Amino acid sequence: MSAATDSFEAWIRSAFRQMNTELENLYFAQADRANVDGVGDPIKKALTDEGLALIRPLVAEGNTNEGFERTFGTLGNLGMFFAALRRHELTNPAREHKSPFDDASALGMHIGASLGVVPRFANVHLNHHNRAVDGLPKSFTTLVDEKIFNDYNTFSILCYQRAGDALARIPALGISNPAAALLLADARAALDEVFKYNELLFQKLNPDRFFYCVRPYFKPYRVGRQEYRGANAGDFSAINEIDLLLGLCRGNDPYYSQLLVDKMLYLTPEDQARLRGCLTHRPLLSEFVDAIAASAKQDWFKTNAPLFLDVCAAHGRAAAQHHDRLVNTFIVRKTLELEQRHMAQITASGPPLPVLIKALEKLRDLRLAAPSQEFETAHGEIARLKEALGRA
Repeated sequence: MSAATDSFEAWIRSAFRQMNTELENLYFAQADRANVDGVGDPIKKALTDEGLALIRPLVAEGNTNEGFERTFGTLGNLGMFFAALRRHELTNPAREHKSPFDDASALGMHIGASLGVVPRFANVHLNHHNRAVDGLPKSFTTLVDEKIFNDYNTFSILCYQRAGDALARIPALGISNPAAALLLADARAALDEVFKYNELLFQKLNPDRFFYCVRPYFKPYRVGRQEYRGANAGDFSAINEIDLLLGLCRGNDPYYSQLLVDKMLYLTPEDQARLRGCLTHRPLLSEFVDAIAASAKQDWFKTNAPLFLDVCAAHGRAAAQHHDRLVNTFIVRKTLELEQRHMAQITASGPPLPVLIKALEKLRDLRLAAPSQEFETAHGEIARLKEALGRA
């Protein structure tokens, strides 16, 4: 194991986290909580100097082939450092043609290229690839609301992964297999758990603390000359596996396929492979609809098709909950408090907030199979399946 790797890791888990917390408390105590200019400058300098001093030995080592988990963790630590610099306005892609931190950029690009991922931290570094030490996973701050956000996002992601694992086993078995009923029930139960954990997140998370002290670490920043969008809680494959396997979203839909292309390198290599695999399977919805004519009266159809519809409904319900509760409550409404000068680059993905919200609404409606005059959804196929089951 590299001593330089261990030293940087230890700093991220201690002084780095503490300095960010001190800065967040200074910002939050102001009348204009979004202002970071001229606030805590000595702390910002210490954070920058200490981080760069620990990164330089890593640059000399490069990717030392310590295994995926160690190397991926180092990339996450580096990315979290970059994200903190961006949060504290020590770098900003809007005013720079390239990152001012050449050594750190070189290390990030070296590791990212060798692993086949973007050279920045992804949300996966804060949830299901975030090793806890003495009960404490890595985080930007010690603020309770960041812990709530990270913990409950992790719980929901793990449930989505359970649902995706269950659904991914069905194509090899076939929709008429008695085991498909078990797998569909497992997927439904996991998606119900997603809804439960999201509800707890909404109840516990403080909107002000999230908006002003957690969300800003997920802004875009440059590595080298390239600007990378911010980390996103949706940067894991399972939710898209569910979309594709169910057939609520399609790989041949230009809108949805662009979404997959844009997020692919923000996923771990394992998730990338799973997502590519899902694109080779025929959607379960198409399989059930095609079976109506010959099999609607058969026992297997009467058992499995309702279970399938229940999974679709649970997936749509969680999607609507996330958009209508989290996005609207914790982001959209809070932007109304901001001064105009703070509105630039308010989103993690880069586009203006109204553009982002419209895109998220479309994704929500696809997952709900909602009727739409503007774009095609699975509404018609779901309606046919319900009619065949007497649910219309």
